[in-house]
Amino acid sequence: MQSNDVDLLGQSIDQLISNLPQRISSPLYRWLKECPDKVAARDHLGQVCTYRQLAERVQQAMDVLRGQGVGAGDRVLLINENCVALIVTVLALSELDAASVVVNARLAAPEIARISTHCEPRLTVCFLDSAAANVHWQALTTAATGTVVTLKGARLGLLPGKAETASTENDANLSAPQRVCSMIYTTGTTGDPKGVMLTHRNILFVSAVTSVLRGMCAQDRIYCVLPISHVFGLSAVFLASLYVGAELVLADRFDAAGTLQTLAEQRITGMFGVPTSYAKLIEYTRAQGIGPEGMPRLRFVYSGGSPLDPTIKLETEQLFGLTLLNAYGMTESGPTICQVRHNERLDSCSVGRPLPGMDIKVLDPQGQPVVQGEVGELYVRGANVMRGYFRNPQATAAVIDAEGYLNTGDLVRLDAGGNVHIAGRSKELIIHSGFNVYPPEVEAALASHPDVVLCAVLGEAVEGNENVIAYVQPVVGSALDEATLQAFVKPLLTSYKRPARIVFITQLPTAPSGKVLKHQLQRQGRGAQPIQWPLQS
Repeated sequence: MQSNDVDLLGQSIDQLISNLPQRISSPLYRWLKECPDKVAARDHLGQVCTYRQLAERVQQAMDVLRGQGVGAGDRVLLINENCVALIVTVLALSELDAASVVVNARLAAPEIARISTHCEPRLTVCFLDSAAANVHWQALTTAATGTVVTLKGARLGLLPGKAETASTENDANLSAPQRVCSMIYTTGTTGDPKGVMLTHRNILFVSAVTSVLRGMCAQDRIYCVLPISHVFGLSAVFLASLYVGAELVLADRFDAAGTLQTLAEQRITGMFGVPTSYAKLIEYTRAQGIGPEGMPRLRFVYSGGSPLDPTIKLETEQLFGLTLLNAYGMTESGPTICQVRHNERLDSCSVGRPLPGMDIKVLDPQGQPVVQGEVGELYVRGANVMRGYFRNPQATAAVIDAEGYLNTGDLVRLDAGGNVHIAGRSKELIIHSGFNVYPPEVEAALASHPDVVLCAVLGEAVEGNENVIAYVQPVVGSALDEATLQAFVKPLLTSYKRPARIVFITQLPTAPSGKVLKHQLQRQGRGAQPIQWPLQS
C-alpha cells in the first residue's frame, strides 16, 4: 500500500479490516448513538428519516420479516426501485442474517421469474410505491396469495416462498462477517443465472475503503440515482454513505433536468454516475444554455460502471469545475477494484490504482506476467472478492483459482505510476449505460421468435457507452422486419438489454460445428480487428 493511502485511511489496511463492523447494518447503530437526529436518508417519494427514525423503521421491518418466517441464511427477493423503504429492508435483513436478493423492478417478468426459481426465496417483497414493482405484484398475486403491509408510509407486497429453504451456503454456521448479506444476479444465459454471493465483509471492505479514498464524510449529502439493485449503487454509494454517516438522497431513475434540480435543491455535495449519465447532463445543459456558472456547486463527481470516454470526462469537468474521478470493478468484487483517489488529478481516463490491500496480477494467455505497459488479463485477490456463485461450484472454480485470485476477464495495462488502464474485455459482456448485458440471454429471446434461424449479439462502442447490436438470420422467405422483432422481444427483455439495432443477414458466418463466428461479424459490422497477442499500449 502506498504511503498516501496510509495517510488517507489513517491506519494500515490490516487495522482497517480488523476493525470492520460485523454487519452492513452495524454503522447505523453507531450514528444512532452519535447523531440520532441527523437526517440519514430521503427519497423522491417525500420520505425523510433521521438516524433514529431509520433505526425504528428497521426494527419494524425486522418484526414483519420475522413474522413471515425469515431467519438466518434465508434469501429474500426484493423487487424494487430506489426508495427509503428499500434501504430499510436491506438493513433489516442484514440484522436477521438473511440475504437480500435485490432485483430491479424494471426487469422483464421472465427475467425475474428465472432469478426467483434459481434462488428459491423464503419471501418475495414488492415495493408497491414503485409503478414498475406494482406491475410485477399484480402479476404475481393472480396465481398466489400475498399480503400488503404498510411500514411508516411505505406499502410492501409480501409473497411467501417455500415453507423450507436451505440456508445460503450453510450460513447459519458462520460468523456474521462471513455470512452472505447480498446476492446480485448476473444472468449469463437464459437457463443458467448466476447469483453472486457477497458477504458482509466483502461489502464492508468496499464501503469503508472507497468512502475514505473518496474523501466522503458525515457532512456530505450523496445523490444516489444508481440502482441499489446494482452493486455499484448498493455498496459504493448507499452503504458507503451509511458507513461515514452521510445523508443519502435517493432517486428512482435518472433524468437530466430532475437531477440538476435535485443537486441544487438538496445541496448535494457528491454525485456518482455512469458515463452515460454525464453525457446526458452535458447534452441537456448545452440545449438549455446552462454553463458552468449555472451549475450546482458539488464537492466531487465520480464515474464508474462502464468505460469513460475522454470527451465526456473533459466536458463533465468543464461543466462542474471538478475532476471527474474514475473507478472500475465488477459484481464479483463487490464491486470496486481500482479507483482514483480524491486528492489525485489524472488527465487520462485511467481507473486509478487498485484498492489498498488488494493483490493483482496481469497475465498473458499462457499465464505469464506481462511487462509494464503491455496488455494482459487482470486477476485480483482481496477482502472484497465474492464467496462464489450460489449453488454453482463449477462456475466459481472457473473464475477463482486455488490461490483466491479472481479472473476479471478484463484486459488492462499498468502505467509507471501503478494506475490501471482498461484496454478491453476478453469476455463477450456488453456494458450498456452501466448495466451488464450478456449476449446469450438476448440471443435466446430473439431466437424464440419462430422466424429466426440464427442470431448473434455483439457490443458496439459509441461515445461514452456500448450499444447492443443483434445480427439475425431469418427463415427463408420470411417477412420478418426489425419493428416486428423489436416488439416481440420487448416483453422478454428489460429496456437496457434490448438491441439498439437489428441487422438482418441472409446467412450468418458459422464454423463447421455450427457456432456463429462473431469475430467475422465484428470486422464486417464495426471494422474491428480480432484481439492479437501480445497487445501493446
